[in-house]
Amino acid sequence: MPNPPNILILMVDQLNGTLFPDGPVSWLHVPNLRKLAARSTRFANAYTASPLCAPGRASFMSGQLPRRTRVYDNAAEFASDIPTYAHHLRRAGYATCLSGKMHFVGPDQLHGFEARLTTDVYPADFGWTPDYRKPNERIDWWYHNMGSVVSAGVGEISNQLEYDDEVAYNAVRKIYDLGRRQDNRPWMLTTSFTHPHDPYVARKKYWDMYEDCAHLLPEMPAIPYTDQDPHSKRIFDANDWRSFNITEQNIKDSRRAYFANISYLDEKIGEILEALEAVDQADNTIIMFVSDHGDMLGDRGLWFKMNFFEGSARVPLMIAAPQMPVGLIDTPVSTLDVLPTLAELAGINMEEIMPWTDGRSLVTAADTPRPVFMEYAAEASNAPLVAIRQGRWKYIHCELDPPQLYDLEKDPFERVNLAADPAHAGTVASFAQDVRAQWDMAAYDAEIRQSQARRWVVYEALRNGAYYPWDHQPLLKASERYMRNHMDLNEVETRQRYPKD
Repeated sequence: MPNPPNILILMVDQLNGTLFPDGPVSWLHVPNLRKLAARSTRFANAYTASPLCAPGRASFMSGQLPRRTRVYDNAAEFASDIPTYAHHLRRAGYATCLSGKMHFVGPDQLHGFEARLTTDVYPADFGWTPDYRKPNERIDWWYHNMGSVVSAGVGEISNQLEYDDEVAYNAVRKIYDLGRRQDNRPWMLTTSFTHPHDPYVARKKYWDMYEDCAHLLPEMPAIPYTDQDPHSKRIFDANDWRSFNITEQNIKDSRRAYFANISYLDEKIGEILEALEAVDQADNTIIMFVSDHGDMLGDRGLWFKMNFFEGSARVPLMIAAPQMPVGLIDTPVSTLDVLPTLAELAGINMEEIMPWTDGRSLVTAADTPRPVFMEYAAEASNAPLVAIRQGRWKYIHCELDPPQLYDLEKDPFERVNLAADPAHAGTVASFAQDVRAQWDMAAYDAEIRQSQARRWVVYEALRNGAYYPWDHQPLLKASERYMRNHMDLNEVETRQRYPKD
């Protein structure tokens, strides 16, 4: 393929896809994302493969559902023999680089990336392993709790802000390096932020943008605990809701900080896109904007993710590529589709891609209806849950719970579970058959339990005695930077300048 395009992936964390019905909603202060949306294919109904960081990201990179990747939760190893889009692109001659979070667990912290510019924001070991042998156990030291909601507000620096400042800085610096073309290969840079993931803490300059925001309370009011579905009750319990008194002001502050952090991200993305323009790389660079999963933001009284409701499972997805039409696609799609889409855009032989993915390319088939599958088997679950989004319907199945069926055309907030309605018995039966065809739930459950039990043994063993971490340690060769005495100063100044004269 002559002049293969460069690829810039802008990934964010826990961004609610309902805020992107056709690009960002009008009241968000996001000028850079709005400009990107104006030249992108925009997917109004894109869904994560799993509404949790590590499984969602492993599926996003590999195009495979969690049962195939075996990344069931935030402490499950992502095996090195599973091809990712970074492997496929690198094999095709691309320079591949990651700046930021990907929540890889295990000793392989690259998974096809040739370079990684930062460490991860979360641990790479097995310490966050759930345990189905202890149903309803709450592991306090790492489980989410409602402290993120009651402590929401202004902060000029935080653990998360420090991380994303570093991610953006390294991404901008890398783009300048790529623009100086010291490596003539086409490139793929994935820049992955941890915002707007909780804690809901934002810098004042962005906080002030939403002082008069009319959207600080959820459109879907809280449902009493006794009226919640069984899995939502498990999430409430896992989040230790009884230990916190959540006020209306807490809810407003949390949502305000969340929106503010979207604006913070927009500014960082603007810095990256500005660097791309400055080194004349924009015209031959495909840009993708995506999130790993969403955030309930208080809808139904739920926060964070870990379920298949729209706020948690639906994500923004926009792709600016000359091969794809500018405009809105309403057909449901999946983050599983990212790998085959990138491969086709890069001119890679799709016959080598399709055996390794559960997704499909969105370049030519974006508006062709098909079922979208999702899986969840992590904290707040006692058995795996699966979901199918097809057409107007969403169907949710767990062996422990009654089924759920929602008509998203008539009921976009998923207020009414139709699964027990005799008028929809045929639809329920059809989806139940689809679940049996797609999943062996008993085998899936057994695989998860075996994985968890093995990991608990390994984790406890490796924490005894000398501990060697798997966390990525970025290598900075100071002796190869700026000016050193094994270099010719004239060559250094010429090589590092852009434009050259």
